[in-house]
Amino acid sequence: MSQRLTRPLRSVTVEGMNPVPAGNGDREAAAHAVRDVIELLEVLWNSGRDITATAPVSSSQLRVLYVLHGAQGINLRTLGEVLGSAPSSVSRMCDRLHALGFIERSLSSASRRELELRLSGKGESYLKELRARRESALLEVISGMTRTDRAALEKGLNGFRAAVEKTSPTGEPAPRDTVETA
Repeated sequence: MSQRLTRPLRSVTVEGMNPVPAGNGDREAAAHAVRDVIELLEVLWNSGRDITATAPVSSSQLRVLYVLHGAQGINLRTLGEVLGSAPSSVSRMCDRLHALGFIERSLSSASRRELELRLSGKGESYLKELRARRESALLEVISGMTRTDRAALEKGLNGFRAAVEKTSPTGEPAPRDTVETA
């Protein structure tokens, strides 16, 4: 990426993470730091739109693909619960993704009245390619961090993921891909 983002976001900058002192407000400080990192990632994605663009799918449709990647064979009702979306909205998103060839629908083995949703080979390839582009953009930034900072980042993100999985509406863990770290 040709631009270097150096705008400090409270306790976070692109150059590295500045630890927030623990105390009574450590949960709030952590929430602010996570929010700031999310905003920074949005800036990173948008500044490298050609690298990390999600076209031809919207961000909502991308969420559907992520869920299906981690929970192949779920039905529309369960997908709607995970997404927190109305059945009609989920159905329309799946119609569009099916038209793009990113998902497959089949009759459920448990009930002939239900459809099971799965990523197609094209959908799997799309996610793999999108993730590779995003990882490339992230690796450029992360390569500027020290080994200690990278280890702290990995530990913190793993703890964050575990907390998210505990509060997942379906009780199922979020999709996980293994990524080797330096």
